[in-house]
Amino acid sequence: MGLAGVAGAALVATACLSGCANLGYYWQSVTGHLKLVNAARPIDDWLQEPQTPQRLRDKLALAKRIRAYASSELKLPDNRSYHRYADLHRSAAVWNVTAAPAYSLELKTWCFPVTGCVGYRGYYDEAAARAEAAQLTQQGWEAGAYPVTAYSTLGYLNWMGGDPLLNTFIVYPEGELARIIFHELAHQVVYAKNDTMFNESFATAVERLGGVRWMETQADDAARREYAAFDARRRQFRELSRATRRRLEAVYEAPSVAPDVKEQRKREVMEQFRAEYAQMKARSTDDPARWRGYDRWVAQANNAFFGAQAAYDELVPGFEALFRRQGGDWQRFYDAVRQLAALPKEERHRQLKEAAVG
Repeated sequence: MGLAGVAGAALVATACLSGCANLGYYWQSVTGHLKLVNAARPIDDWLQEPQTPQRLRDKLALAKRIRAYASSELKLPDNRSYHRYADLHRSAAVWNVTAAPAYSLELKTWCFPVTGCVGYRGYYDEAAARAEAAQLTQQGWEAGAYPVTAYSTLGYLNWMGGDPLLNTFIVYPEGELARIIFHELAHQVVYAKNDTMFNESFATAVERLGGVRWMETQADDAARREYAAFDARRRQFRELSRATRRRLEAVYEAPSVAPDVKEQRKREVMEQFRAEYAQMKARSTDDPARWRGYDRWVAQANNAFFGAQAAYDELVPGFEALFRRQGGDWQRFYDAVRQLAALPKEERHRQLKEAAVG
């Protein structure tokens, strides 16, 4: 989820057609996004189509309700986004490449004229993404490529029909479908250039707060039970990952440590992470198939993966505290976030971390 690197690239691709150093990358961005947009049709067209499977019909009707709720109750933008649906006939909208140094969780950034610098680079072709990750690995980075089910164009492309619902996430449990729509619309409310962590943590806070309200007021008991199990797995895994990030940061920031000692301590932290994940999974009463996505993440985990995860949740407690401070009023909350976005990066991060502690 979030603003994929391809979104920023698509916004400026036409300006680069005569002489950009990354012309090939920009070209795949604009053509990939155009294919996605052209595949989308209004939700009502799908609902009226006799061949539309009943499960998809139900999910699209649900998405219409969620989209209306997003604007009426959460004060998210009321525009053309998420009123259409596209089947991409693949499992991800894009694949994001991330990279970090051997002894840091600080992500490598890629910069685009409109969106600024972000900590990932998106590709519509999985093979191209994995080739980029392999090249970065050869250059000494810890890198990887992971699937992204949805991304935001920040509202800049609403004139083209806006961001559509996709087959990559429409089948998710009700609570998760609501959270994805809330998250991506939040990117259209506030966006701070060159600050991936601020942007993604803000959108994650909106999705969590909005998701709780949706499940409490709009979902039935069956949907609540289904989502409770889904969310419990995610919470457990995020807590384990957060603890591992803290251990890795302690290793990397320790002064006057010989490289071989640092490498050994890093290896021990990663071994502990995988051992604790295996224990967590063994204690679970869930079907093991429910853990497959996490299995793949754990097998490939490195600094780049942990750094990317940090971008999505590091500042969330501060945003949640800010929401409470605004009395749970969504518009006042967004106004306060806009004020933070106007501050220097270090200052806005400091205030959010202090809010979380307070």
